[in-house]
Amino acid sequence: MKFLIFILLIISSVACNNNNSANDNNNVDKSSKPTPIINYAKTATYPHDTTSYTEGFLIHEGKFFESTGYDSSYPQTRSLFGELDLKTGRIAIKAELDRKKYFGEGIAFLNNKIYQLTYKTKIGFIYDVKTFKKEGEFTFPSAEGWGMTTDSTYLIMTDGTDKLTWIDPASFQVIKTLDVTDENGTVKDINELEYIKGFIYANVYQTNYVVKIDPSNGKVVGKFDFITLVNEQKNEFPGVKEMNGIAYNPATSKMYVTGKLWPNIYEIQFGH
Repeated sequence: MKFLIFILLIISSVACNNNNSANDNNNVDKSSKPTPIINYAKTATYPHDTTSYTEGFLIHEGKFFESTGYDSSYPQTRSLFGELDLKTGRIAIKAELDRKKYFGEGIAFLNNKIYQLTYKTKIGFIYDVKTFKKEGEFTFPSAEGWGMTTDSTYLIMTDGTDKLTWIDPASFQVIKTLDVTDENGTVKDINELEYIKGFIYANVYQTNYVVKIDPSNGKVVGKFDFITLVNEQKNEFPGVKEMNGIAYNPATSKMYVTGKLWPNIYEIQFGH
């Protein structure tokens, strides 16, 4: 009888463990699954100036604009921004910074103003959207300025960490910050930004990835792997630097991507 009871206890224990295992599987955090890859198709290729050390890239009222930085390792580079001619890849300069003082970073258009970040000076500049004349300066709390975009209400910037920072364009006070995370934890080196249909798309510095971020919680919900485009550029022009630059045309639903010293800009179609 004792032996029979012992056998029944073992069977009961195994059954309980199996049930617990099933419950554990049901409770697995779905966010731990790999980030979905966003498929895309390359639909056109345009020239890009190989002296442009790209830090910001966007479309405003149907026109392309690019901001660039000066890197002393590449004496041909300059810290400027202006309208980009998609036929030639050249920038019609609208404003240029003293490269002895400032390294130009991301730009954004908001409320008839243009806002420009600089790298390590904690200073940004404000320009009139029509005349491009400098109207003022602002400061930001981050140690560095990298990429910038807007959700049509606030400026959203990066600083080379895993953080996104929302800034009030009137007071320049920080509204909120978010840590960008994926299934592996924090995503560092968030760089150039573009706001597309309620999501923030960001270059991840020195990688082939552009990540799609949910601005409500900082979670990465998808990503592009542009390794094919990167390799294409490296083969064509060995001096290219990292991919950096996302522009979006809401009229055509096309995205445009480029990089520092790249010879080309790629037009791509993708599913949102």
